[in-house]
Amino acid sequence: MYYVMGIETSCDETSVSIMSSNSEVLSNSTFSQIDIHKKYGGVVPEIASKNHLEKILPVIDSSLTAAKKSIKDIAYICVTNGPGLINCLMIGVATGKSIGLIGNIPVMPINHLEGHIASCFIENKIDFPSICLVASGGHTNLYLLESESNFKLISSTRDDAAGEAFDKGAKILGLGYPGGIEIDRLSKDGSNSFHSFPIADLESDFDFSFSGVKTSLKYYIDKNKNWKKNINSISSSYQEAIIKSLLEKTEKAAMRFKSKNVLFAGGVACNSRLRERAKEIFKARAIFPSNQFCTDNGAMIAMRGLQKIKNEGSKFDNSFPVFSSTKVKPNLDLD
Repeated sequence: MYYVMGIETSCDETSVSIMSSNSEVLSNSTFSQIDIHKKYGGVVPEIASKNHLEKILPVIDSSLTAAKKSIKDIAYICVTNGPGLINCLMIGVATGKSIGLIGNIPVMPINHLEGHIASCFIENKIDFPSICLVASGGHTNLYLLESESNFKLISSTRDDAAGEAFDKGAKILGLGYPGGIEIDRLSKDGSNSFHSFPIADLESDFDFSFSGVKTSLKYYIDKNKNWKKNINSISSSYQEAIIKSLLEKTEKAAMRFKSKNVLFAGGVACNSRLRERAKEIFKARAIFPSNQFCTDNGAMIAMRGLQKIKNEGSKFDNSFPVFSSTKVKPNLDLD
């Protein structure tokens, strides 16, 4: 038995988890900056990095205390090195490397998006092949999972991510940040058939696009001056269009690749309507992490680290950099 530490600082959560080699989460301590950034309507990178710097060591201490472990018990440190906000990533990576250097602990880089996929493995047994939708404020990607170590990107969004569409839609409606939570809340008291917002029909089977639905919402609000009295139903209809787009593409991919499980990860996976519809469509094949593992968290980073250790060995080069973006083409030939 050995223990790994997962460190996540890619955006506005400072999160550290201690996990055993049998994938048991011993602790998952998180400091969220949502309340700090609410007044700005979104994450301010400079403020986010400053708060990571202030909170990273206390969060590490809190996680070790909750797990009843000391730093001497940690065999590996797993830390997000991208994609994300550069200044924020640097806090986690620099801290992880420093602790690793002092304690002679191997430090491994973890891709943030692979971490989200790995979150589905924390509480569930996954059969292969499987499809995973990663939907968040910055990313909307579909992956083909051939094993716990082999994740292949098969599609992404052409423009806005699903979470970004929720946040921008909420801003248009005069709601708070984060927008997805507010729209989901209002939608429960509205009709999702009140108005038909458009879903992008792309030539690609699996790619997403959400800039059009956001623009359509803006036009609708501009044309209907008394829209506020129907804000619940407008929110519900807008949410329905986004969820329908996500599930249509995911269902196509699941059918194409004969997926045994259909996984949903990332912050948007907390959405109650997405969970409801996915379970109606995919039945028992639909797998969601607990909400605490959908948003950015250290446990998903530790889980991905365990997968890499088990499948790739335990030798790692601590000289890895950080990176901000994954603007890459899918790595799977679909022809």
